[in-house]
Amino acid sequence: MARQSATQHLGVLEAANLITTVRRGRLKLHYLNPVALWEIQERWIERFEAPRLGALSAIKRRAEEHPMADRPDYVYVTYIKSSPERVWDTLTDADLSARYWGHSNISDWREGSAWEHRRVDGSGIADVIGTVLESECPRLLKLTFDGPGEVPAAGPTAVSFEIEPYHEIVRLTVTHENLPDGEARAQVAAGWPAVCANLKSLLETGDALPQAPWEMHAELCDRAIS
Repeated sequence: MARQSATQHLGVLEAANLITTVRRGRLKLHYLNPVALWEIQERWIERFEAPRLGALSAIKRRAEEHPMADRPDYVYVTYIKSSPERVWDTLTDADLSARYWGHSNISDWREGSAWEHRRVDGSGIADVIGTVLESECPRLLKLTFDGPGEVPAAGPTAVSFEIEPYHEIVRLTVTHENLPDGEARAQVAAGWPAVCANLKSLLETGDALPQAPWEMHAELCDRAIS
C-alpha cells in the first residue's frame, strides 16, 4: 500500500475517533482508542451478540489448539431401493460380499473383533484386515481398513458405512478416514463408487454388474498411461 493511501485510511479512523495520535518530532504515532471501541461493543454487540460471539471464540480457540490433520478423507453417498437390513447383510455376509466385491468379508461383526477382506480364489489370502470399531445393526458399521502390515505411522485408516432408511429406499454413506496422502485418496475415490455400484445392482436386480466396474477404471488408467 502506498504511503498516501495508508495516510488516508488512518485519517478516516482518526476522524471516527477509533484511533488517537501523538506527535514526536517528525513522527506521528497512531494508537487504537479503546474507549470508542468499548462503546461500540457495549451499544451494538454485547447486548445482542455476546453469547454467539463467545461460542464462536471458543470454537476458534479449540480449532487452533487442536488443528485438523492434513490427512485427507473421502465420502461417497448412494441411494438404494432396499431395506437397511438387506444392505447390512450384503455388507457383512461372506457369500453376498463375494458376489459383488470379489472378496468375502469375514467377521462376527462385534465391536473389537477382527475382520478380513478375503480373496474368493480359495487361497485364504486377506488383502485387507482390520478391527470392528462400531457395530450397530442395521445402522452403522465402522472398521479399520488397511492391508496386512501396512498400518501407517499416523494410525490406521477407517471406513464407516452409515445406512439411513427413507420409505422404500436407503441412503448409504461410505466414509474413508485418515488416508495417508492424496494418492491414496485418489485410489479409494475410484474404488468405492465401483464397489457401491455393484452392491446397488445386486440389491435392486438380484445380480451384480456383468463386468467388475473397478476393472474398467484400471483399463482406462492403462490407456491413459500408454
